[in-house]
Amino acid sequence: MDSCCATLRANTHLANPSKCGLSHGDNGFWGERMRGSLNKNSRHWVNQLAKGLRSERKERKIRPSVSCSVITTDNGKETLTIDAPRFERRRANPKNVAAIILGGGAGTKLFPLTIKTATPAVPLGGCYRLIDIPMSNCINSGISKIFVLTQFNSASLNRHLARTYFGNGVNFGDGFVEVLAATQTPGEAGMKWFQGTADADAKNKDVENILILSGDHLYRMDYMDFLQNHIDRNADITISCVPVGDSRASDYGLMKFDHHGRIIQFAEKPKGDDLKAMEVDTTLLGLSQQDAANAPYIASMGVYMFRTDILLKLLRWNYPTSNDFGSEIIPSAVMDHNVQAYIFRDYWDDIGTTKSFYDANLALTDEFPKFQFYDPKTPFFTSPRFLPPTKIDKCQIKDSIISHGCFLRECRVEHSIVGERSRLDYGVELKDTLMMGADYYQTEPEIAALLAEDKVPIGIGRNTKTRVFKKQTDQRKDFTFDLGLLLYWRRPQSMMEPLYRWMMNLEVPMD
Repeated sequence: MDSCCATLRANTHLANPSKCGLSHGDNGFWGERMRGSLNKNSRHWVNQLAKGLRSERKERKIRPSVSCSVITTDNGKETLTIDAPRFERRRANPKNVAAIILGGGAGTKLFPLTIKTATPAVPLGGCYRLIDIPMSNCINSGISKIFVLTQFNSASLNRHLARTYFGNGVNFGDGFVEVLAATQTPGEAGMKWFQGTADADAKNKDVENILILSGDHLYRMDYMDFLQNHIDRNADITISCVPVGDSRASDYGLMKFDHHGRIIQFAEKPKGDDLKAMEVDTTLLGLSQQDAANAPYIASMGVYMFRTDILLKLLRWNYPTSNDFGSEIIPSAVMDHNVQAYIFRDYWDDIGTTKSFYDANLALTDEFPKFQFYDPKTPFFTSPRFLPPTKIDKCQIKDSIISHGCFLRECRVEHSIVGERSRLDYGVELKDTLMMGADYYQTEPEIAALLAEDKVPIGIGRNTKTRVFKKQTDQRKDFTFDLGLLLYWRRPQSMMEPLYRWMMNLEVPMD
């Protein structure tokens, strides 16, 4: 008795056999007899079998394994092996992605840092700006089509983008960085400025996915891993998320997802009982029992990947009645679309408040910081300011970051950040202090003239000492604010009154 053996690889798809002539029933060709001479008709059966395996109509999956079908005849012996068709994994392509970085709202929680500047333009780590984080992550991920949505106090942000990423800045090849500014159009319908984060529209025939990013987060991420996960799961929307604790859980969008990673519930900044209802067992994410107890919530990072057609459909259906991704667009999309969760397992911090901004900056001065800018493979870019090296005369510096173009004279700096173009005079002591830096230099004659007129020059005068004041509440028994923030302004006198009033509202002691 002769035989013919067909071997199918794992995950092979089989078409309905009745469509390809291998059987007369619905159970496929397994166990079914085929009549005729193998010698005469072997090629005919082989072609039919191969055609059935390649059929794209009415496919059904079989369990991953190796299966064999044996065809017997009464004539001769001949064994034929047919390779099942290959199903290659679709690879993420950065050229088919456009990134949209949200310029942020009024930034009231970062007041007074945002009096005259947009949140993404606030200095970070001595010489960077917050916008440099998502911009650099995009560049390191190969994404070169970048839009930046600006709304409030955008002049300094636009200037930084122009100096850093246009002209003689970072080279994008065939890519671009385009600022989409808030505008008004003629007529009654155009009399309102855009309302929120969902008021964005990206149209490009080559863009298959849209990456939505926030401009006030600190993290390092390869967006291609994020995109590959989005493609592998055939998701309409993918949201990057991290485990968080009770202290700031109500500041984020919280979610629950099933064992397939599909998000089944999303709540934006829940409070009270609604917050407790969003608790999950985060040991399922690989956390230890102790870490899971400290971080029982799963929070959105504000990093979204949309299929372009899905995003445009959601905006057309929901805008202008829905203006925000977190509180309106995403919760409605969870009900009707395949919204997947992507667990991010590295450092991430939302710098949305003055305290988080202060803590995240000073954490950079630790001996072994959780996040650091120093990585030759994934560098962070910023404006090339062409400043001279910092000059230090007889100073004591410990666990601190000193930026470019500073003058330090016989001073002591500990666990602090000194921003660019800063001046510290004789006897100055800084501890646990974030010093923002200056926009320009003042010459020695200018400083002398200001002092003669009883005015304050830019810098820290002789024998000045700073320390951290902390206010403690009776309810939570934890510190709600740290005052170790020194601000430089282009017009110091015009800013002193609002800054003074802001400090008075803190109800903290002042020297």
